[in-house]
Amino acid sequence: MTRIRRGYIARRRRTKMRLFVSSFRGAHSKLTRTITQQKIRALFSAHRDRDRQKRNFRRLWITRINAVIRKRGISYSYSRLIHNLYKRRVLLNRKILAQVAILNKNCLYMISNEIIK
Repeated sequence: MTRIRRGYIARRRRTKMRLFVSSFRGAHSKLTRTITQQKIRALFSAHRDRDRQKRNFRRLWITRINAVIRKRGISYSYSRLIHNLYKRRVLLNRKILAQVAILNKNCLYMISNEIIK
């Protein structure tokens, strides 16, 4: 009997997985079972950390705004600034406020003075 050649579909699937994990070290990029496990793990971590990254950036922006605002006066804080922004219906998000706080503190002080009035 002659030898039967297997199809190409499974090999193509494994090759696709190998391309995904080609930068991993050791058996994580060589052995098929570990490749599948590491691919699942990598995709899971990427999905989880996208939300975590948004959270961390928001915390960073809040910290930066608060640090600059507190230098202005003892009784003024981040929460009061945001509250006054909402009361006056000023559409500035935290990312923009943090950039203004770092690059141009006087501009942030002017915004807060206008809101307080």
